[in-house]
Amino acid sequence: MNNLVNIDNLQMGEGQPLALIAGPCVIEDEGRVLDIAERLKSITDDIGIPLIFKASYDKANRTSLGSFRGPGAADGLRILAKVKARLGLRLLSDVHRIREVDAAAEVLDVIQIPAFLCRQTDLVLAVAGTGKTVNVKKGQFLAPWDVVNIVEKIRSVGNDRIVITERGVMFGYNNLVVDFRGIRIMQQTGCPVVFDATHSVQLPGGAGTASGGQREFAPVLAKAAVAAGVDGVFLEVHTDPDQALCDGPNSLKLDTLAPLLNRLKRIREVA
Repeated sequence: MNNLVNIDNLQMGEGQPLALIAGPCVIEDEGRVLDIAERLKSITDDIGIPLIFKASYDKANRTSLGSFRGPGAADGLRILAKVKARLGLRLLSDVHRIREVDAAAEVLDVIQIPAFLCRQTDLVLAVAGTGKTVNVKKGQFLAPWDVVNIVEKIRSVGNDRIVITERGVMFGYNNLVVDFRGIRIMQQTGCPVVFDATHSVQLPGGAGTASGGQREFAPVLAKAAVAAGVDGVFLEVHTDPDQALCDGPNSLKLDTLAPLLNRLKRIREVA
């Protein structure tokens, strides 16, 4: 059974409305982030889907040394704080280093553990110790039942505000596959489960110096996940994905989002 997790008056979990985590992969500049956040708020308010705005301030796990990483913690958190002040949105971003955790906790409503770092015990415990909601991205190398060990680490410091995000598992080289049985398996930990539809269609390292992606399949997987009972959907969006500085091939164009969200909301109501 799912526990309910409260994120700034958003109840996520079994029997609750479908939640959406969405935003650009990385903060490219302040103006673009504010524009995307404002447009996302307008879309989700019209449809009636609760939104958590997501953008990374530092992508420390990029494929190539020359890849764009973002503005860094200080400027990135300042920009995210402006998003909250101007639009009142709940915020999610990821941390890669223990030294960033306290500053991130002052701004973010949800702190995300990146998939590649989900077994880094010291980082997991530092994030859990803030008392903030922790979103654990399940590593591409983990089976669904393996996340119970991560959940136990977080609960060991008295934090039960945990969300688990499925983002596919490695399937040979440069490819991912999704096992939808994992949604129910991970919900048995007592945590809400989110499905990351856009990272699940990523082709890790598939473009040589960057990851590729097949964004055309993200809506298909998102609909399947909602039908399977997932508690939230994670979508990376951009005004012009083909020009995005990170994860463009698997990001959705913002202008195409509303019809998909309407469909997901209807599937949730039926399921």
